[in-house]
Amino acid sequence: MSARKKLTFLIGMVLLLPGFALAQPKVIKYAHFQPAKLDQPKQAAALAFKNYVEANSKGTIRVEVYPASQLGNDSATMEGLRMGTIEMAVVHDGPISAVYKPFMVFAIPYLFDDQTMAWTIVDGPFGQEMAQDMTRKTGIRLLAMADNGIRHFTNNKRPIKSPEDMKGLKMRVMTGPIWTKLVEPLGASPSPVPWTELPAALQQGVVDGQENGVTNILAASLYQHQKYITLDGHVYSWHAYMMNDRFFGSLTPEQQTIVLKGVQIAKIIHRGMTAAQDLNAPAILGTLGMEVTALSPEQVAAFRDKSQPPVKAWVEEQIGKEWVEKLFSRIEAYRKAK
Repeated sequence: MSARKKLTFLIGMVLLLPGFALAQPKVIKYAHFQPAKLDQPKQAAALAFKNYVEANSKGTIRVEVYPASQLGNDSATMEGLRMGTIEMAVVHDGPISAVYKPFMVFAIPYLFDDQTMAWTIVDGPFGQEMAQDMTRKTGIRLLAMADNGIRHFTNNKRPIKSPEDMKGLKMRVMTGPIWTKLVEPLGASPSPVPWTELPAALQQGVVDGQENGVTNILAASLYQHQKYITLDGHVYSWHAYMMNDRFFGSLTPEQQTIVLKGVQIAKIIHRGMTAAQDLNAPAILGTLGMEVTALSPEQVAAFRDKSQPPVKAWVEEQIGKEWVEKLFSRIEAYRKAK
């Protein structure tokens, strides 16, 4: 064997030794549904996560962000998370509830008084217990919850100041029976319409109104087809940061810590941007031409009295009373401690 061949052979043997192998970086395919714009909370948070994780993992983790449903719609993304073909995703309430039914407890209307209350409960023992249960039952690890916005009613017919004003309105709701249960007691006619079809449904008059948070109203320019918005805050909607549990388990402890810290950074950015839009809704949407109606606590109570009991009863039929009672117990304890 020539000297050159011997050298090549020795180099090859050394590279096969432990510690000398050229390890390929772990790749996190990160999916979400908002546009790839920095004024969108999901995208801003995703890029912050990517930058933090890649820098602090020293090249051992690469994050590929896929915004605007590039890896499929919401149900396909949830299936990808379960199967492990998608490592990480940020998904909204409805599709999560289709895979993990207890998550629908958050769709019971008029639960939370403000963001601080909502964040305290989902970050505390209740949220932690649910995350553990979800991982066990689905193989999807719930890492954190950030805001999908406080949902309000909009329409192009008239201001809504009481439940009576809802009567006769064709109201778009998210697909899923719980959203139908939300508006029926208020006298509106629910019409399930997928998110991607909503702007056209409003423009063509298929529906009179819809319910969404400020972030989504801006993202899809829904204000172009809706004259009135009522800030009733019927549901504190969530975006869940989730990861395939097998993939998370394949990371080293150091990599897991980096990912978890990155998620916390993303969550704070996501919550901050969305909450700022929610709290500044009158100025933001008023400037865009919408007529904004803010409700008093007494007016909100009238909506709660009509819609919360039937939705709560329906949720209990679907998932049992355990998670409902746990959530209401946490809410009651929070209010007493104030």
